[in-house]
Amino acid sequence: MKKLLLTMLLLAAVLPAAAKIGDVNANGTVDVADLNLVVDHVLGISQTDAADVNSDGLVDVADVNILVDIILGSYVPEDVTYTVGGVSFKMIGVAGGTFTMGNDDDPDKYELPAHQVTLSAFSIGETEVTQKLWQAVMGENPSYFSGYNSLPVEYVSWDDCQEFITKLNAMTGKTFRLPTEAEWEYAARGGNKSRGYTYSGSDNINDVAWYKTNSNSRTHDVATKLPNELGLYDMTGNVFEWCQDWYGAYSGEEQTDPTGPDEGAYRVNRGGGWNSQVEYSHITYRPNLMPSRRFNSLGLRLAM
Repeated sequence: MKKLLLTMLLLAAVLPAAAKIGDVNANGTVDVADLNLVVDHVLGISQTDAADVNSDGLVDVADVNILVDIILGSYVPEDVTYTVGGVSFKMIGVAGGTFTMGNDDDPDKYELPAHQVTLSAFSIGETEVTQKLWQAVMGENPSYFSGYNSLPVEYVSWDDCQEFITKLNAMTGKTFRLPTEAEWEYAARGGNKSRGYTYSGSDNINDVAWYKTNSNSRTHDVATKLPNELGLYDMTGNVFEWCQDWYGAYSGEEQTDPTGPDEGAYRVNRGGGWNSQVEYSHITYRPNLMPSRRFNSLGLRLAM
C-alpha cells in the first residue's frame, strides 16, 4: 500500500493540475500538495475536513484515487441525482478538455476572436432548473408561465439565482453554482463528444429546441426535445440561461478555466429562448444583461 501511494505521489509531482474538484488546500490548483493531505488523512497522520473529495462522508482510498485521476487528467465526475424537498434533479459529469470557443464568422463581432480554452472536469444540470425545484428551495414560483412543475423557471434575475443557489447549498451541503461561460459553451457543444453541430445536439434546430417558430410563444416542459451528445436538454432554446461571468470582449490568447472579467456592468446569458429567432440560437451567441433584469424567457442551469 505504501509503495503504491509513493508511486502515485512521484507521478503526481510531474503532472499539471487538471480540475477544481479536489483542491483540498484551496490554493486554486490540484496537485501533489492536495494528494499529500488526503494520503496523510488516510494514514492517520493528520486530518483535513476538505479531504473528503467525493463528499461521501469518508476519507479513504476512493478519495486518493479520484485525486490521482484528476492529476492524470482522466477524471470524469459521476452523474448524480439529488433530491431536495421531494424534487429530484440530475447533474451530468463532464470530462475536461480543450476546445475552440467563439466564432470568427460572427458579423456583430461579439463572438470573436475564436480562441483555445482548456477546461477542467465539472458537472452541469441535465436540464434547466424547473419551477418545482425553485419552489422546493425558495418557497415560491416567480415564473410568468407558471402552474406546470416541469416548465423551466423564468423571470429570475442573476441576483435571484445567487440567492437560490445559496439556499440550495445550505439544504444539500454541496457547492452548486452557475456555469462559467466557457463551461456552458463547452457543454452545449457536447464536450469531448462534440460532433460540431450548429445547435446543441443537432444541425436541425427543430430536433433540439423550442424557439420562436415552434414554441407557440411560451416555454415548454424541459427534456421534451432531443438531448445533445452529453445527454443535456434544452441548451438551445426554451429559456436563456444565466452564466456566472461578467460580460467582456474575448481575448485571442489561450486560456485555462477562464472565469471572465473581474468586474463589469452586465452578466452573460446563453442558449436562446422560446422567443429567439433561429439566427440568434446558435451555440456561440452571447447576449448579456444587467444582473438585476428579469424576463419570461430567462432562467438558469446549475453547475458544480
